[in-house]
Amino acid sequence: MAIITISRGTFSGGEQLTECLAKRLGYIPVSREILLKSAAIYGLTEEKLKNALEGKISLKERLAINTDRFRYLSFIQSSLCEEAKKDNIIYYGHAGHLLLKGVSHVLKVKIIAGIEQRIVFAMERNKLTKEQAIRYIEDIDKQRAKWTKFLYDVDWNDPSLYDFVVNINKITIPAACEMISVLANSKAFQATEASIKVINNLALASKVRAVLAANELTQNCNVNVVAEDGIVTVSGKVESMEDAENIEELVKNTEGVKGMSCQCHPNYLKDVVL
Repeated sequence: MAIITISRGTFSGGEQLTECLAKRLGYIPVSREILLKSAAIYGLTEEKLKNALEGKISLKERLAINTDRFRYLSFIQSSLCEEAKKDNIIYYGHAGHLLLKGVSHVLKVKIIAGIEQRIVFAMERNKLTKEQAIRYIEDIDKQRAKWTKFLYDVDWNDPSLYDFVVNINKITIPAACEMISVLANSKAFQATEASIKVINNLALASKVRAVLAANELTQNCNVNVVAEDGIVTVSGKVESMEDAENIEELVKNTEGVKGMSCQCHPNYLKDVVL
C-alpha cells in the first residue's frame, strides 16, 4: 500500500481532504500523534516539539551547526518513520514529504487554496477579524517557508517536490479525494521489496540519530548517520576520542543495529562488527 503525505498552507483544506481519504481508503491519519509519541519517548513537552516545526528561526540558530530544532526534528522523524513502516497512513503534518524523502511508495500531495477562501476558513475557525486572519495566514506561511529553506534548503512551494498538486478553488475536496485515491491504488505508488528496504533503512538511521540527539554526551556531535540492512555508518567530526566512543556505545546498543562503522574524523576511525 501507499503512504500519503499532505502538505498545505494554513486553512487550505488539508484536514478535510485527509478525513475524506482516510474514510475512502481505510488509511490511518497521522499528525498530532507524532508529536505526542515523540514527546513521550524522549521526555520532552509537546510544545517544544511543535516549536521545532513551527517556531521562528533565530539568528543564533542560523549561525549554529547544531540546535535544539535539529535535535527535536530527529525525534519527530524517527516516530514518523516507525508509523510509515505500516504503509497505510496519511501524514498531514509539516514536511512529511521531506522527512520521508527517497521512499518511492510515498505519494506526495500539495493542497492549495486562494487567499480569500483561506481567510474565510481562518475567520470561522479562530474567530478572527478579516485583518487578523490575513496577518495570521501570512505569518504562518512565511515561517513555514523559512523553516523549510533553513532545514532542507528547498522552496516549500516548489511543485517538483510533490507528485500531485490540487487547487481546491478549482477542484472540490470530494473530487480531489477521488483522484488521489486512484493514484494511491496505482502501481506507481505500491510498496515494493526495494521501497520497503528504503523505509526500513531510513527508520533505523532516524532511530540512531534520535538516540544520539537525546543523549547529553552526544547531542552536540555533528555526525551523519546512514543505515543499510542493519549496518549503521556514522561519520563526521567529533571533538575527542571520548565522543567517538560514546557514539559507538550508543549505536551498538540501539535496537535493530546489527553492526556499525564509526568514521568520526579527524582523530578516530574504527569499524565494529557486532
